[in-house]
Amino acid sequence: MQIKFPVYSAAMVFTIAVSACNNNDAASSKSNTADSSTITASTSLPDAPYKPAFAGQTRIASVTTTTPYTVEKIAEKIGRPWAIIPMPDGNLLLTDKTGFMQIRTADGALVKKISGFPQVDDKEQGGLLDVALDPEFAKNKTIYWAFSEKKGNGNLTAVAKGQLSDKDTVIKKPVVIFRATPELDSKLHFGSRLLFDKDGYLFVSAGERSNLEGRKQAQWLNSGLGKIFKITKQGKPAPGNPFINQPDAKPEIYSYGHRNPQSLDIHPVTGDLWEAEFGPKGGDELNLIKPGKNYGWPIITYGTEYDDRKVGDSIQQKDGLEQPVYYWNPVISPGGMMFYTGDAIPEWKNNLFISGQSSMRIVRLVIENNKVVGEESLLLDKKERIRDVTQLNGKIYAITDSGILYRISKS
Repeated sequence: MQIKFPVYSAAMVFTIAVSACNNNDAASSKSNTADSSTITASTSLPDAPYKPAFAGQTRIASVTTTTPYTVEKIAEKIGRPWAIIPMPDGNLLLTDKTGFMQIRTADGALVKKISGFPQVDDKEQGGLLDVALDPEFAKNKTIYWAFSEKKGNGNLTAVAKGQLSDKDTVIKKPVVIFRATPELDSKLHFGSRLLFDKDGYLFVSAGERSNLEGRKQAQWLNSGLGKIFKITKQGKPAPGNPFINQPDAKPEIYSYGHRNPQSLDIHPVTGDLWEAEFGPKGGDELNLIKPGKNYGWPIITYGTEYDDRKVGDSIQQKDGLEQPVYYWNPVISPGGMMFYTGDAIPEWKNNLFISGQSSMRIVRLVIENNKVVGEESLLLDKKERIRDVTQLNGKIYAITDSGILYRISKS
């Protein structure tokens, strides 16, 4: 009997049935392939090192999109993109790790490049990272961005803002408004996702820098490592933050105990904040974020060290520490994510789409009552590290580490 599972590793053997609208033309910039792939594992998944805390916390049954859709490569060789977001005028704004941004049309054509940003430390995982538009962008033309900033003998995750004029190609009045201190000498785990809520406050994620010194500080409330923050447009603590009146705690902290959170979005119906983060070897997590909660790293984890040693005391559950809603083992390496709010493909409504890097796919999750009830893999045939995803006019756009821009739309 064949059992369907989500895809987890390129090393596994799969039977992939792909329905194509048209033949691919290698010489063309478009790939008119409707990838409604049914992924069926012909071998068992490797044994997971730990048991889940509850049924459905991992390896949920797969689902398959029934609506025909088309995948197009609308641009390539666009640089080293890290983030992509829609703009009110129907264009797309992309960041490049090397320190600039670019605006492209919904068809992928380059409109202009924007320079003048503060210097970034773009070694390894660093650089110019996420970007968010001010909720009043149509009036004030202000954007916010996260980047790895050299500081002292190390570097850190910083957030800046500036004005983006319709005519100018240089950012105006750039100023750093927030830093996730302390700085450490590391090239990894900057986190860096930015997200405004309905009240105009900015969520900021910061990783724990992937070394033992930073790892332990994910549990420290006087450290900005391994945290999600909630701040004002001026970089101050948002009113009502959980630790705002607690001595020896950073008042900007919203939640803590995170490893490397690169994914944030707000559920369009419930208004809840969701997050995905990298585990070590195994144990990538999807979390429902609540103010003041401790998400456990490095005390609890469903992963192991990269050399297969146990992390700490090898605990997966502990009172007072939050369980992930869902986790992956093997990992997906989650980049950006977004809840689909379009009407073009109704079965995707309010589903969560997460860009997978090492897993080379987009992960689609069906969520009901704060539980994952189905998982699907998209763009597997592209064999690309998917860095970020966004949506515009009912279409999904995805960027890859190799510099490709894809568009997914109803056929």
